[in-house]
Amino acid sequence: MADKKADLAGPGISTYPEVEKILPNDYKSILDPKETQIALSAVKRYIEDGLCKELHLFRVEVPLIVDRESGVNDYLDRDGSRTPIEFPCGLGIEPRITGQVVQAATKWKRSALKQFNCKVGEGIVTDMRAVRKDYFLDHDHSSYVDQWDWEKVITSEDRNLNYLKDTVRKIWKVIKGAEVFIQKEFPKLKDPRFPNLPDELVFVHAEEMLDRFPDLPRKQRETKYVKDIAPAIFIIGIGWVLQDGYPHEMRAADYDDWVTPTVTDKGKPAHGLNGDILVWNPVTKRRHELTSMGIRVTKETLKQQLQLSGQLDFLKLPYHQAILNDQIPLSIGGGIGQSRTTMLLLRKAHLGEVSVTVWPKQLKDICRKKNINVLE
Repeated sequence: MADKKADLAGPGISTYPEVEKILPNDYKSILDPKETQIALSAVKRYIEDGLCKELHLFRVEVPLIVDRESGVNDYLDRDGSRTPIEFPCGLGIEPRITGQVVQAATKWKRSALKQFNCKVGEGIVTDMRAVRKDYFLDHDHSSYVDQWDWEKVITSEDRNLNYLKDTVRKIWKVIKGAEVFIQKEFPKLKDPRFPNLPDELVFVHAEEMLDRFPDLPRKQRETKYVKDIAPAIFIIGIGWVLQDGYPHEMRAADYDDWVTPTVTDKGKPAHGLNGDILVWNPVTKRRHELTSMGIRVTKETLKQQLQLSGQLDFLKLPYHQAILNDQIPLSIGGGIGQSRTTMLLLRKAHLGEVSVTVWPKQLKDICRKKNINVLE
């Protein structure tokens, strides 16, 4: 059980010798740095336009900094271990505003649906940039985060697994379409060493994954599934405590709904209206997460999840009060990693090849030896 606890705590790699072992030894980028930048611009435009079309979204501006007192920053999990950067701002005023750099725009987006007067079936997408200082920096975790953060108004009748799955399929259609598009623009990306993504992904509940691999920690379960069973999956029900006494992964208590009772395809009782898209990355030969998303909490499930998490004091914050008082709409939403997705589609071995941020000297030295061009 100790291994499972550790598995919940972070990305799963904790030393640079481990990173060196998992990075490929025979790597050579298919696209050079200039081609990579051109491809990045093209594929990002395709994906953003595709999301707008498939999910009925429009693009809006998104904050980089929020007021701590608003309660809209994302704490990523419910154990409080990953905290945002804080600083005083507003010279000459007393008291000064306590600003926070966003870790994700998850909660802000739901309030923004009201601000932009979105109707049922309409939503927003953002070019979200964030800082997560408490990550271990490896080949696919960075302190700099870029996402297509999106949110859409739904009805109470839409709060079910069928609606969730239908939305996931639309997102997958865009990602798969982006792969086809960019390989037409850069035909050498269609490399026989690296199989293309499947046309359809497989839905699996976290409980079913545990049943199938009861002796494996969470990340090894995921790896086994995408490597040996299905190369593209959506894991349903992340956050609820499974039969082994642990959640598949921790989830914050105040955005995704992970307590609502559901059933698996085989009729087994389960919980949760959220999940993650994971794929097998043929370049890194590892599991590769693309997006986390879900149907959002109601005022009832918000209180239930905060109670389970020991965070009922959050209910006094403006964002949480807005949910309790029906001042913001029911919604579904998620964050699609831009660098994660483009890294996969452009056959890159490291996030640093598609985004510019800070990396430790140890990691840059490893990448240099492995012929990986980390952008400066």
